[in-house]
Amino acid sequence: MASNTGQTLIALLTGAAIGAGIGILYAPESGKKTRKKIKKEAAKAQKQLTEQLHEAQEIISSKTQDTKVSLEQKLEDTLSSASYKADDVLVALENKLESLRKQNAKLQKDGIVSKIEAETKKVTA
Repeated sequence: MASNTGQTLIALLTGAAIGAGIGILYAPESGKKTRKKIKKEAAKAQKQLTEQLHEAQEIISSKTQDTKVSLEQKLEDTLSSASYKADDVLVALENKLESLRKQNAKLQKDGIVSKIEAETKKVTA
């Protein structure tokens, strides 16, 4: 949409400059006066275009800065959320690891008890 506005503005200014030039050329004045008017109108049009260009640059710069700040905030929020989720995953994995260690210790204990019972039966038998 901004592109269409810019193109429309350029077309309007171009049309105005051409119209002013044609109007000056057909005016019933001497060549010297006509050239002066053309130069004056050209300088005026250049000044207007320069001012509008500066305004457009300021608007674009402001919007770019606003967008940058917004994107930085969204990135920070996303990273923060991801960090919390990663912490939750780590806690869950640590809990599961502890559970597996306890289960492994129990299985090893049960295996040792079974071996001792078997050895005891052999010795007493």
